[in-house]
Amino acid sequence: MKKTQPIKVVAGIIWKENLFLSAERPTGKDYAGWWEFPGGKVETSESLGEALVRELQEELGITPTSFDFWMEKTVEYPEYTVRLYFFDIWEFSGQVKSLENQHFDWFDLKNMREVKFLPVNYEILEMLKKREFNK
Repeated sequence: MKKTQPIKVVAGIIWKENLFLSAERPTGKDYAGWWEFPGGKVETSESLGEALVRELQEELGITPTSFDFWMEKTVEYPEYTVRLYFFDIWEFSGQVKSLENQHFDWFDLKNMREVKFLPVNYEILEMLKKREFNK
């Protein structure tokens, strides 16, 4: 079986007072009930930044106003390949709210609560713990 082109997905690591935001995938989506960094698919005509802004407006009702590209990660699933583009989001306008009936919460890297993150995110969390921030 020939795989198609990788699916491009943006993910925002939204920071507030040294905490990051994570959301539970809502019922009806692949991997429902698993926690992830908010974001979604990049449309054909969009830049990565445009997709990040649109997805967070649609999912959480916020508009990123200060963000930086951090890293790219490719994940192979049996059915498809996903190319993830992670962004640090330092500032946003609006109040975070659940627009897709998903749960969300703020997490502390130094004192992580047990939730079921998507497998790739455990690696990302470990990388985040090792980073030095200049902000």
